[in-house]
Amino acid sequence: MKVEIYSTESCPYCFKAKDYLKEKKVRYIEYNVAEDHKRAKEMMEKSGQMGVPVIVVDDEVIIGFDKEKIDEAIGR
Repeated sequence: MKVEIYSTESCPYCFKAKDYLKEKKVRYIEYNVAEDHKRAKEMMEKSGQMGVPVIVVDDEVIIGFDKEKIDEAIGR
């Protein structure tokens, strides 16, 4: 399972999402879209929006910090 999170350093829901993934012992790759414009463009292409967090579990795109959708996607 590959988990990626597109976030910024000023987003409180990004911190909550990352903490939640850590709590579930899920490893993830983090992209700071405020600094990495290539990843920001990639995030917009995948999600159709500019808001963060965007969490991608394999091919499933989750917009925002949605525990239920995260649990479904990671199988827990």
